[in-house]
Amino acid sequence: MTVDGLFSLQDQVAVVTGGSRGLGEQMARAFAEAGAHVVIASRKLDRCAEVAADIERTTGRRALAYGLHAGRWDEAEPFVETVYDEFGRCDVLVNNAGMSPLYDRIGDVTEAMFDSVVNLCFKGPFRLAVLFAERMRAAGRGSVINVSSTGSLRPPTGAVPYAGAKAALNAVTEGLAMLYGPEVRVNTLMPGSMRTDVSKAWDMPAAEAAAEAIALRRIGEPPEIVGAALLLASSASSYISGSIVRVDGGIP
Repeated sequence: MTVDGLFSLQDQVAVVTGGSRGLGEQMARAFAEAGAHVVIASRKLDRCAEVAADIERTTGRRALAYGLHAGRWDEAEPFVETVYDEFGRCDVLVNNAGMSPLYDRIGDVTEAMFDSVVNLCFKGPFRLAVLFAERMRAAGRGSVINVSSTGSLRPPTGAVPYAGAKAALNAVTEGLAMLYGPEVRVNTLMPGSMRTDVSKAWDMPAAEAAAEAIALRRIGEPPEIVGAALLLASSASSYISGSIVRVDGGIP
């Protein structure tokens, strides 16, 4: 196989939750450019439709927009059914949807806030990974990519519930890799600080100062997630499963 062929997703189907903006949008666009048809799912259906239309216009690949709350257990199965009804297959699932509400004091975290974070960052990805992986295994192949965070390794004080949920997702990745191998590869894609829409709420001078402590001395840009995502989605990672691929600029 040629080097280009290693990273090809020609005529495959890739599903990206949280695919209407930020890292998810970057990955969806990259998968389509690599030849895949894509499913873009998020709570904001209008934005999903805008991104899907642009992907179809610029790549010629089919793009399906779907309104999904990825943290709601009962929405997972109808979503999977729709993907298979529309395309007959799924080769790549990216569990990218997530949230990390801000709080001033950890004592201010309510049960509702805690549950929202855990549902979207852990419970939902678990359910979707299982449902898609079952079908992938029956088809004989597939790749599940759970998007975590370096916060799961070094929890920031302002996002402790989020860090805990992502750490749980790391553990689920390893367990599912063992359960669904050898047909299905399950890996963690772990970005560090990236200049996405979420970063608009940051104290940017403080974030940039903190980035001076990492190897590359800067905050990442959203397109920089693409190389690692294509690696894990494609046959270039045919012997990688149960692993964490960090895209964090070199956190010490």
